[in-house]
Amino acid sequence: MPVIRHAESRRTETPNAVMTTLASPTQGGTDQAVWRVDMRAGQSGPPHAIDTTQIWTVLAGAATVDLADAAVTIEPGDTLVIPADVPRRVTVTRPGGFAALVVAPAGCRAYRIDGDTMAPVANVPASARLTPAWSV
Repeated sequence: MPVIRHAESRRTETPNAVMTTLASPTQGGTDQAVWRVDMRAGQSGPPHAIDTTQIWTVLAGAATVDLADAAVTIEPGDTLVIPADVPRRVTVTRPGGFAALVVAPAGCRAYRIDGDTMAPVANVPASARLTPAWSV
């Protein structure tokens, strides 16, 4: 049974967040990816979707998650299950930032949603999808 030490975690920084990979196929040989998301107050990710279900558990702070058909606020202890291919945008809504643990199948693929719309996604070609570094 592999133990992945903190020093072995992988950190990926984007303009909107820092993702720290805690377990993935390249770190422990699992078929799931587990990562921590940290965002500063006022940060907002782009509208996008993931081709697999993601599970987010909030560790600190709060965020509003705009989904295809609703907006929800998540706070410490809350868990949000986002089905595959549902458009989403995460926005940190309170001072102090936001931290969450996220679990998804390894190798999940992300894709941008055109413009600022959160309309349902239809037939996004494979060439427009990418595998985030924190999920492999």
